[in-house]
Amino acid sequence: MKTLRADAQRSRDRIVQAAETAFRRHGVEASLEAIAKDAGVGSATLHRHFRSRRELVEAVFQDSTNAVAAEATRLAAEQPPGPALFHWLQAVLRYTLANRGLATTLVPLPDENHEGYCGHDALSAAAYPLLAAAKSAGQVRADVTAADVLSLVNAVSLLADRDPGADAERLLGLAITGIAPSACTEH
Repeated sequence: MKTLRADAQRSRDRIVQAAETAFRRHGVEASLEAIAKDAGVGSATLHRHFRSRRELVEAVFQDSTNAVAAEATRLAAEQPPGPALFHWLQAVLRYTLANRGLATTLVPLPDENHEGYCGHDALSAAAYPLLAAAKSAGQVRADVTAADVLSLVNAVSLLADRDPGADAERLLGLAITGIAPSACTEH
């Protein structure tokens, strides 16, 4: 990112702060116009700094997404492959549940500019070595991909976002059981 003038940087920072508050209250689909108003800037200023909603979401969640991705490295060093993967998926679930609507941005669908959310890329990159190690140890089915495990977490998160009574941890546990080698069926 290019260096901004001090006043432009202050505007950008206020937009990100207002967006963080709005996303916490209303989810990532919060009104961009309301975010601009709360930041004390015009809508055009918001769109000058963030060309799309996804760019704004990325700016708000970048640090915490990177922290969850880094958790994969820590778990891989401390735990056997299967448990490391499964505990990391639980951390991803808690992260998406704590940030209302975030799971919708982690679904690997391109936005209007055919650009994915970098948070999905960071989590996919973190999942890959954990998954490869778990497969090598025979603790995860050979046909499971990083996209599969993140889709499972996203599906549970999306369900829990729509149904607050859903037991997300239990549902993720059921999904994790489904990727174990014993869940494979003979064809």
